[in-house]
Amino acid sequence: MTSAGIDRSIASQDEVHQQLERILASREFRLPERARRFLEFVVMETLAGRREYLKAFTVAQAVFGRDANFDAQQDPCVRIEAGRLRRELEHYYLTDGGADRVIITIPKGGYAPVFEVNLAEPIEMLPVEQPLRSALSGDDGGEVKAAADEIGEVRRHVSRRHWLLVAGAVIVFAAAVGIFQQVGSPRSDRQTAQGADTRPSVVVERLDAVSGGAPATDIARGMTDDIIEKMVRFNEIIVVTAMPRNNGVASSEPLYALQGSVELEGNRLRSIVRLVRRADAAVIWANSYDVDTEVQGIPETQASLAGDIATAVARPFGVMFQSDTATIAGSADSFSCILSYYSYRSEMTEKALAVAKHCLQAAVEKAPADSNVAALLSLINLDEFRFSYQLHTKPTAATLGVAKELAQHAVRLDPKNARALQALMLADFFGNDQAGALDAGAAAYASNPNDTEVVGEYGLRLSMSGEWDRGCALISEAVGKNAGPRGYYEVGMALCAFMRGDLQAAELWSRMSDLNYNPMHRLVLLSILGALGKKQEAQEQLEWIKGKSPALISNVRPEVVKRLARSEDQERFFAGIEAAGLSMPIDKAPKE
Repeated sequence: MTSAGIDRSIASQDEVHQQLERILASREFRLPERARRFLEFVVMETLAGRREYLKAFTVAQAVFGRDANFDAQQDPCVRIEAGRLRRELEHYYLTDGGADRVIITIPKGGYAPVFEVNLAEPIEMLPVEQPLRSALSGDDGGEVKAAADEIGEVRRHVSRRHWLLVAGAVIVFAAAVGIFQQVGSPRSDRQTAQGADTRPSVVVERLDAVSGGAPATDIARGMTDDIIEKMVRFNEIIVVTAMPRNNGVASSEPLYALQGSVELEGNRLRSIVRLVRRADAAVIWANSYDVDTEVQGIPETQASLAGDIATAVARPFGVMFQSDTATIAGSADSFSCILSYYSYRSEMTEKALAVAKHCLQAAVEKAPADSNVAALLSLINLDEFRFSYQLHTKPTAATLGVAKELAQHAVRLDPKNARALQALMLADFFGNDQAGALDAGAAAYASNPNDTEVVGEYGLRLSMSGEWDRGCALISEAVGKNAGPRGYYEVGMALCAFMRGDLQAAELWSRMSDLNYNPMHRLVLLSILGALGKKQEAQEQLEWIKGKSPALISNVRPEVVKRLARSEDQERFFAGIEAAGLSMPIDKAPKE
């Protein structure tokens, strides 16, 4: 939980005492009494100079009442409770403690807390942003850009943590002022800005401990908490932990229920989970997981399983986001438009693009404070820029500018929205700001490392920026988790193999990709086949490109330079294309 402006050395004992009391008194610190005693014990022992004695054995005796026969290998209670405590501290600092001066964390690998102090100086509030009407209507958006540039200038001089806080305050104030001016009534203002929340809701039921006694019960409870914590990071859904109470007021019940069980036999942990549509009790997804807890340890194992489950249920292009674009044509509520976006990205047709874009434009007008729809509208504009040969659009600087403004707007609305940060990453990348792109990508990944679309897109940007090892590992992770759209990230795996010189694997991955998704996928295969010396097969791909996307032939160099940052990567790609029989322009000046 460290960031710029943080110092570990100067928190006084009084400050730490006060911070401990503040945490324990907060409603956002939701742990039971034993966990509270855990935190208080390790903090007080550290302040007393006995941090080296904070082992599982001493914590178990002091907090859990275990006797001298306690064996941490056989009884994982301390490790499990420490994992919960770490997660709850993180939750506290994301909510009530977002502006606290003293930050208390318990790093993994031990039980001794660390006391950090935020040294960032207060900054003045920024001017209220202007409405985003110009970007939505196709005007030049100059006023929005000026506001964004001003915020960006301040951002470079403050810590990331304070930037998030200030940006959130600015947009909330701006939205309130704009809506109040339009309507006048506080209640109607809020309804106008937010609209009804139509995102699908999932109630996460407590996992059942089928066998394994008390340790299995602890694991089931911990996994349930982990699943909730990881699923709530997906902004496109609503996660609830109990059935809503109507209290005489009509309210919609959750659309889905996540149910499951845990079995523990020795070191073998088995979990079976399912997603049930509550309207008809239909099981729309189910899976089982078998792991050996000795490999990672119980806390890490349950966290890893929870991540896999959350990803499988809530990932983009998954079971909750499948729909026919045509059925959404007349809708403009946020979730219908989210469905239309994912349907369009799967179909990748001009018609689907038009439907999704129209829906999202209407949704942003209807709910200007919805970060999700603003982010997806940004991505739609980015697609018109980067997939122009498939979608038959004109990739203008104005289109990229609108995408950037929408992405910035979405991030200001919700600085931790992974989809908004993903949109900002892509806007910066195609705007030739690689440093900004990778910063936004890192923030998106940190916000939700279980979002397969974020993982895959961040991996692609890292790779194409020259960080092939890091980027390819993330792309591989995304492919391993069935990231969508189907066949999209396989072309990234092909590039990874191509750049490390494994041409056979590169060809295999390239042919596993969806070659009809985007003509650029054919161009990748063309370069690989050229490098392999397979001229006849390369000629087939070249003829396809000439027939289906002739404009790409004369723009190969700028399109490749737009994507591959390093000159050596560009030249390797061009060498393959020339070997395939496509002559490149004489001017081979590298990208500036």
